[in-house]
Parts: sequence; C-alpha cells; structure tokens
Amino acid sequence: MNTTPELLPLLTRIADALERLAPPAVKAVDINAADGFIWNAESASMDPVPSISRVELRLLQGVKRQRDTLLDNTRRFAQGLPANNTLLWGARGMGKSSLVKAVHAAVNQEFPGSLALVEIHREDIGSLPQLLKLLKQAGRRSIIFCDDLSFDVADNAYKSLKAVLEGGIEGRPENVLFYATSNRRHLMARDMIENERSTAINPSEAVEEKVSLSDRFGLWLGFHACDQDTYFAMIEGYNEAFGLGVPVEQLHAEAVEWSVGRGSRSGRVAWQFIQDLAGRLGKPLL
Repeated sequence: MNTTPELLPLLTRIADALERLAPPAVKAVDINAADGFIWNAESASMDPVPSISRVELRLLQGVKRQRDTLLDNTRRFAQGLPANNTLLWGARGMGKSSLVKAVHAAVNQEFPGSLALVEIHREDIGSLPQLLKLLKQAGRRSIIFCDDLSFDVADNAYKSLKAVLEGGIEGRPENVLFYATSNRRHLMARDMIENERSTAINPSEAVEEKVSLSDRFGLWLGFHACDQDTYFAMIEGYNEAFGLGVPVEQLHAEAVEWSVGRGSRSGRVAWQFIQDLAGRLGKPLL
C-alpha cells in the first residue's frame, strides 16, 4: 500500500500510542537466582528475594493437621507428582501465610532448590497469564502465592484466577501451583454475596460464578481461632526455641495480660508477645 508523506507522521503517532497501550513484554528471568520472588506486574518482571521472611515450621503450633496436609501436597509437587492448588482460609493471625512460607522452606531443605515461591499481590491478579507464561518458560517448579486474597462484587480479576485453577484450553503449566490465603471461605464477604443475590435478576446465577471460585481449589485448609491451651503452646514453643528462659508460670501470666490488652489470642498475637518479651530481656530472636 502506498502511503503519502503527509500520513507518515500520523501513522507514527498511532503506532506509538498502540505500543504504549500494549501490556509490557514478559522479561526472561533467572529462576535459579533465588528461592523467592515478588511479581512486578507493572514491569512484567520477577524481583528476587535474597532471604524470605519466615518462621520455622517446628514453631507453628495449633495447626498440625493443616501443616501435615500442606507439607505432603508441596512435597509431592516438588517430586513431580500430582498436587493440588490450595486455599488456606479462616481466622486472622493463625499462621496461614507463615505456614506457606515455612512449608516451602522445609521442602526446599529436603529437596534442595526444588521450588521457587513467587508472591503476587492481590491487585495484580489480572496479570496472572503473563506470570504463568514466564514461569512456564523458566521451567523450575514454582508456587504462586497470594496473601489475603478476596474479591468485591464489581471485581472481574477473579476470571484470571479461574484460568490458573482450571487451565482453560491451554492448561495450567505442569510446573506451577497456586496457594492463596484468605479470611473468607468463598473469597467474597458474606454481605456482598447476599446483596448481589437480592439485587440480581437471576440471583443464583449472579453469584455462582464468583462463589464457586473457591471450589476450584483442590485443597481447603481451615484455620480457626485458638483456645488458651493452644496459645500457651505457641509461646512455650517460642520461649524454648529462642532460649528466653522465662519460667512457665510467669510466661503464662504475662502472655494472658498481653492477649487481654490485644483483645484476642492468635499465632500473630503470640509472636508479637514473644518479640516484646525478648526485647525486654535484651535477647535477640536468632
């Protein structure tokens, strides 16, 4: 096609505008540069994390069943065996994200360098197809991890997640699993579900697609508020592991006072108490 000189500047501007609108090209990554990465959707790149912030698996108390189930699932994945995408849901501060990071570390210790842990932020879920493409090309077995995942009624990003969980026509890369934590069993607040049911023309169909998203996780691991015995077990474990040397009666009394001040008992509250206690004792948590 012949193009007159007068049209060339216009065509150049159009081409530049289309290039700016296009999603960023997926950049190759050295998947063996680290065991942890953070997905940067804006630049379509993975930023290595030299040292993953985590708690040792042996220190996580009150979640034995969840620990054993997730550990077994992750171990099978590292060995190239069938494994399930997993939703860890339930009470705040009960160790959901800590368990994911601790299990990843434990399996990598058992099978050195077998798994990469790639964190994706909730607001970047729509870019999952790009991340999947990158991880498929990289080849290393990887767990995509999204902490505190949830959706509101008007949010369509869940469609990208469905593509990961179900695979679509192309299929999920065999070297990728998806782990997510959420305070909501169905990834949507109950009042949002009821509101959409009450205002939609076809209420059941209006929410089914979003509510059923959680059904597409092969494993559901529930976390519930801990009782006082579990809370004590947590702080006793930390006290022993870090060599704080506080007598049990004193430890319990201070831990109860701390939990009353916080208005709750949980793994997070137990850890915050131990940090305060170690600081007052002048002992580092090594």
